[in-house]
Amino acid sequence: QVQLVESGGGLVQAGGSLRISCAASGIIVGFNTMGWYRQAPGKEREWVADISRADSTRYSEVVKGRFTISGDGAKNTVYLQMDSLKPDDTAVYYCAAALLRSAWDRKGPDYWGQGTQVTVSS
Repeated sequence: QVQLVESGGGLVQAGGSLRISCAASGIIVGFNTMGWYRQAPGKEREWVADISRADSTRYSEVVKGRFTISGDGAKNTVYLQMDSLKPDDTAVYYCAAALLRSAWDRKGPDYWGQGTQVTVSS
């Protein structure tokens, strides 16, 4: 059974930094794409960033320049370094993964983590 487990969430002041991590288990072949989504209270879940096995990265315009995604394909892990955090970044951050990049783009992730709370105080 595939599991994605996030860690590293917490409370940080505006302007601060936080790094969240995600480790996958229960998979034999590696994911082609891993990434992060987030969901703020009362809002829909939104895509944040993703990274391919070839280390090609993509970011939403809202976080570009402030967040950095990285990963270790061999270990099926992905990280999100969040700098210059704003109160609007407060959300539950979900790790996600897909076996194929094309599937990720067409229909979204195949697997989801349980989420980790990130709270940015003003």
